[in-house]
Amino acid sequence: MIGLEKAIVATYFHTPEHGQLAYQEDALITINQDGVIDRIVPADDGDYQPLIALFEERGTLIRLTDGQYLLPGFIDTHIHAPQWPQAGIALDAPLDVWLNEHTFPLEAKYKDVDFAKEVYTDLVATLLARGTTTALYFGTIHKESSFELVKIAAEKGQRALVGKVVMDDPQGNPDFYRDASTEIALQETEEFIQEVRAYGKDVIQGVYPVVMPRFAPSCTDEALAGLGALAQKYDTHVHTHCSEGQWEHDFTYKRFGKTDTEALRDFGLFGKKSVMAHSNFINDDDAAIFAENQTAVAHCPISNVYFANSIIPIKHLKELDVQVGLGTDISGGFSPSLYDGIKQAVMSSRQLEDGVNTHLPQAKRGVPDSRISVVEAFSLATLGGGEALDLPIGLIKEGYAADFQVIDTTAKENRIQGFGVFEDLGQTFEKILYLANQANIQQVYVQGKLVSEK
Repeated sequence: MIGLEKAIVATYFHTPEHGQLAYQEDALITINQDGVIDRIVPADDGDYQPLIALFEERGTLIRLTDGQYLLPGFIDTHIHAPQWPQAGIALDAPLDVWLNEHTFPLEAKYKDVDFAKEVYTDLVATLLARGTTTALYFGTIHKESSFELVKIAAEKGQRALVGKVVMDDPQGNPDFYRDASTEIALQETEEFIQEVRAYGKDVIQGVYPVVMPRFAPSCTDEALAGLGALAQKYDTHVHTHCSEGQWEHDFTYKRFGKTDTEALRDFGLFGKKSVMAHSNFINDDDAAIFAENQTAVAHCPISNVYFANSIIPIKHLKELDVQVGLGTDISGGFSPSLYDGIKQAVMSSRQLEDGVNTHLPQAKRGVPDSRISVVEAFSLATLGGGEALDLPIGLIKEGYAADFQVIDTTAKENRIQGFGVFEDLGQTFEKILYLANQANIQQVYVQGKLVSEK
């Protein structure tokens, strides 16, 4: 028992394989000093009671009450951190208006580090309170402000992957918001990688630097190639946009004579630590490149409704062995909660299957066999995110980080109940995913540490 710090007695849910729900009632979950799940002991195991007695004697046993359940922490694979003040703004505007009149002027403000601290402190706290224990963040072109996001996440206990954004092409970016030069963009990216790695050595849950071209249209060939070289040199995560909407998809093909997927791969930006946001317009050949390189898609169903001009066929991509995580895409997505993203992922898949144009015959209206279940959508937010980031997170499993949400279905502000009719644990789980809100998220743990509590 040496090295064990605490234990939790809980009924928990997770998806050890995509779309396959598993749960265990009143299990004892032991956590070591590194914040890693050491052992999961069923109630009928001979060690169960002796271990409970041991942790009770130490005063380190946590017992969930009736109506409380344990879920893995959510993993948000695509967030524009600087856009948090913009959430809910101009979502009815065309993409170019949304970017040029709102987004880019806002992001330019992060030259002011104090402004960055104010926004990022609020954002990280907001995400933790909604069960997001790991976040893949776009920063801005400003190295100092992006590093502040790293420090704030570390201090608040969130696992964060952060990139200093590169936007160096004078033809593809506004004069008031772009890197001063390709050379400076690459130099600052390398410095950022080194600084985050040095700082992260003392952060138990982990903070990670990310190589981050905004997307191909905003970067020169030299920048894309240089960023690919840095990703290879330092074995970092990579995050960018890929074939999000019709304009980006067509622009990239016209520029390179190849798909966005092919271009980014050829620049050295694909690999097992790479996450491509959206990817709505990738074809089956592109999907094969994703699968071959173990590169993941960050599915952002809410923002896709507004700006992607399409619905991505998630079920089909999973059948092609593409790794898929879930993202909020703040502020193209208005909600900081992946509970909303889970629901929208299901609804969008139903719309893809059924079609939306009533002027077409039903047989030609949709894409058959496209729907995903709410359990499959939950998998994207947990298991899928861990796979996308190549980290041992997203499952309640021995050897995985002790990242948990404690969900209270008896919360006075939002009771979730089956009234004696829908009381099966699988049904309870589905009701949690559809009905839970912030009131139900009583506690959040990252790497075994309590980081948020109502």
